[in-house]
Amino acid sequence: MARKTLRWLLALALFMGALGTATTAGAATAAEPDIKERLLSIPGMNLIEEKPYPGYRFFVLDYTQPVDHRSPSAGTFRQRLTVLHKDVSRPTVFYTSGYEVSTSPSRREPTQIVDGNQISMEYRFFTPSRPEPADWTKLDIWQAATDQHRIFTALESVYDQKWISTGISKGGMTATYYERFYPRDMDGVVAYVAPNDVVDAEDSAYDRFFARVGTKECRDRLNAVQREALVRREPLKKRYAAYAAQNGHTFDTVGSLDKAYEAVVLDYVWGFWQYGLLSDCASIPADPAHATDEAIWASVDKVVGFSYATDQGLEHYTPYYYQAGTQLGAATIRFPHIERELIRYGYLTPRDFVPRDIPMRFQPWAMRDVDTWVRHNARHMMFVYGQNDPWGAERFRVGKGARDSYVFTAPGANHGARVAGLVDAERTLATARILDWAGVASPAVRADASVAEPLAGFDAKLDVRGVEREQALRP
Repeated sequence: MARKTLRWLLALALFMGALGTATTAGAATAAEPDIKERLLSIPGMNLIEEKPYPGYRFFVLDYTQPVDHRSPSAGTFRQRLTVLHKDVSRPTVFYTSGYEVSTSPSRREPTQIVDGNQISMEYRFFTPSRPEPADWTKLDIWQAATDQHRIFTALESVYDQKWISTGISKGGMTATYYERFYPRDMDGVVAYVAPNDVVDAEDSAYDRFFARVGTKECRDRLNAVQREALVRREPLKKRYAAYAAQNGHTFDTVGSLDKAYEAVVLDYVWGFWQYGLLSDCASIPADPAHATDEAIWASVDKVVGFSYATDQGLEHYTPYYYQAGTQLGAATIRFPHIERELIRYGYLTPRDFVPRDIPMRFQPWAMRDVDTWVRHNARHMMFVYGQNDPWGAERFRVGKGARDSYVFTAPGANHGARVAGLVDAERTLATARILDWAGVASPAVRADASVAEPLAGFDAKLDVRGVEREQALRP
């Protein structure tokens, strides 16, 4: 009986001890707010929706921003962003495309490399992140960089490990401008295929690029299709008019169907090299002079898209063209293979693609300032370009004042160039530097960059690869 009582008392003590341990663990868990609660506790942060993805939490949010950061009391707007959350103990990648934000889970290359969290920001004035009414004078690179700075400041207490900013094309430009204005925010920058138009009126680098890109056979074939599309302007314009009527397209912004037709055709060669590869030359009509009208139309439509110069095609991109015509600059190229009488308007300027009721004035000092700063002050910055991408003809470079900064070129690559496409020695060096900037490089990688590899495995659904297509002549 005494032994039975002793066993009962021992079991009770063990049960109470286990219960106490469980209660303590439960209390500890309860004391740690859920990541959604932490995000929504940030003043001005609002949840739009949460979407599931294995191994992550994915949130679509918006955040209250001043329309004018120099005058915060002058009104606000809601700016969309997304959070791909892995773990607060991991580094964070801050991504922007420079356009709208995708509301589907995705992981950029640096995010896969460091196996981290990812914050993605929609650029101001791309809908729905547009103030109403829209004061277009508040769309500039400093205001946008300050949007990014405020989001980083708001999230820094949640994600308190290292941060890397990144972007592709206009997004790479955005990451660079952010670093120029707020150089203490990020621990590293990875800018992909970022154009750098320092002197807007000097664009001869593009002409030199188109004179030698790819092979002569491919260049000749592309040039011949482009010229033939202008030779056949009248019959193909009739096709364009029917296409526009069928789809409800209009041409008020550009000014006329004729002007829009020429704009599409003159973007043909550029569009091919931006989005295509040398191997795609086989799909270009081999004998354009004897090709059918349908073959010429189909090739131009596939490469450029006849919808691009319509009011409906341009409307979404008004913020880009406004910035190109006020600060970023825009390329102008020559067409030595086309007789002068076949070209009526020439390469159109950003002003031609922005409604006339929006005033524009170009600021030539904006890009000179950024370029000078990068050359002399870059720290932990990496620029990745594609060998056959026209936008890389005018690129960022680092000078003697730069520290631990690099410019790489992926052989044969187009506007979709990535670190993974670099030659082996540069690929591993770039990967090692990204890991180190993010604070997750192993001792082995720090000792020998050649062993560096991404920390997360490739996910076919989550990892974005290849070129991200905007219609031609948009970075």
